[in-house]
Amino acid sequence: MGKQLHEELVAQDKNNKHTSYISGPWFDMYLSARDSVVLNFNPFMSFNPDPKTEYNDQLVRATNMVCSAVRFMKTLRAGVLEPEVFHLNPAKSDTDGFKKLIRWVPSSLSWYGAYMVNAYPLDMSQYFRLFNSTRIPKRGRDELFTDEKGRHLLVMRKGNMYVFDVVDRDGNLVKPAEIQSHLKYILSDPTPAPAFPLGVLTSENRDVWAGLRDKLVAAGNAEDLRMVDSALFCLCLDDESMKDHIHVSHNMLHGDGCNRWYDKSFSVILTKDGQAAINFEHSWGDGVAVLRFQNEIFKDTTEQPLVHPGSAAATTADSATAVRRLQFNLDSELENGITKAKENFDSAVSKLTIDAMEFKKGGKEQLKKSKLSPDAIVQLAFQMGYLRQYGQTTATYESCSTAAFKHGRTETIRPATIHTKQCAHAFVCQPGKHSVEQLKVMLHECSKYHGQLTKEAAMGQGFDRHLFAMRYLANSKGQALHSLYTDPAYAAINHNILSTSTLTSPAVNLGGFAPVVPDGFGVGYGVHDEWIGCNVSSYPARNVHEFLQCVQKSLEDIFTILEGKPLS
Repeated sequence: MGKQLHEELVAQDKNNKHTSYISGPWFDMYLSARDSVVLNFNPFMSFNPDPKTEYNDQLVRATNMVCSAVRFMKTLRAGVLEPEVFHLNPAKSDTDGFKKLIRWVPSSLSWYGAYMVNAYPLDMSQYFRLFNSTRIPKRGRDELFTDEKGRHLLVMRKGNMYVFDVVDRDGNLVKPAEIQSHLKYILSDPTPAPAFPLGVLTSENRDVWAGLRDKLVAAGNAEDLRMVDSALFCLCLDDESMKDHIHVSHNMLHGDGCNRWYDKSFSVILTKDGQAAINFEHSWGDGVAVLRFQNEIFKDTTEQPLVHPGSAAATTADSATAVRRLQFNLDSELENGITKAKENFDSAVSKLTIDAMEFKKGGKEQLKKSKLSPDAIVQLAFQMGYLRQYGQTTATYESCSTAAFKHGRTETIRPATIHTKQCAHAFVCQPGKHSVEQLKVMLHECSKYHGQLTKEAAMGQGFDRHLFAMRYLANSKGQALHSLYTDPAYAAINHNILSTSTLTSPAVNLGGFAPVVPDGFGVGYGVHDEWIGCNVSSYPARNVHEFLQCVQKSLEDIFTILEGKPLS
């Protein structure tokens, strides 16, 4: 049966050269999920502060980010955004000379020229959904909506919703001073927070929200909902200042539920003290597209800001006319729906704990000097940490982009291997039994094997998406599932207690997401030149503080061995 499904999948793939075999099923998986997008799907990535501290003022930074976002959108739509390329040998291919040369090669041959210098152009098909896009709740399966004609921005403050144009009729960016004036107007609007903030409905179960959305339309709100859905993106201006990075994580991952529209393809969130982050809806695209956008916005706002501290907002701008606050007609049924959604939201987020760790005794530089893969070593530290805390190995998921393929999404790297199990046991359970040299050999075996798994995943050679697509195919034909899919081992490997994702970028301070199972950890991490950071979430079934202590101890042990010292 497996062989037959595989052959059908290959035939289907051959007949659909315009896309990848995983694209349709993956969209379907996301859009058919009925759970709330909050905690279950939407992640966040926070921006580093602007190095020029006075530019972190909420109004100045918000204005600059909106202007840079519009500049990015115009570059993207004009077809002149520099392509996303994976350089295996940057010294040869990531050069102005090569870029100039490849520009004149016909596109039918340019990929060959890039391939010759080990540069791989990546799929950018997700990018068009960055702007003017929203996930619309529908019973059974949601829909993605994009309207590139929208010229307005959606702004939220205190749960109130506002719109104003940021692109003029000729397709140009509205004057930055005018955008600043409109945002200033919103920040000083005395309108109190609504008793029934509509945004919280986007945190509801998707079928419940679909039913309430139909009622909103029936109550005469179709035009205003259309404004929300077609807005370029959502800017959330929060009235709160952040106490520490844990507070930032909670605020950017979920907030209070009232000052967000979680269905927008992405929202830029700016707190009163100028901390900024992106929270994004996950069905339309993956971290790669959002990270590229975030990197460009950070670079543009910090290197070429269009407004400055002390810049006067445009006095000629008539913000009272240009800015429209959306006002929705709500009946008692909708009011009750909003109240219930807020109760459900509060209950869900109250169970989430987030903690973070910074390991300062080494990072990428030292690991590379030791000829070890930095990612492999951090993943090994998670395996050791979990073993130290719970006395066992567990199902672990690491996401890997497959954007090297047309319409690629992600593949799973499975970091828990026979090598990590052996190595973790040696470090945690029998530290005195092995010599420093023996432990070093084990570290190198883990690193080598993890590197192989990563390459296989990036090249579409993982097993997770393949098995997923065959199951999807069997389901779509109404076939009985093969016993593999009902095997407890298959259930166990897909109950990912350690769900991990990494990103490092000059623009990003930290990223985070909730666990994917009730008894899991959501592990966001970054390996920097001299240090390693982890931002981890859990529900009450797990102790995140203890887990991070165990990971810290594991990293200390690994670096002790790399220094040639025995474990004490």
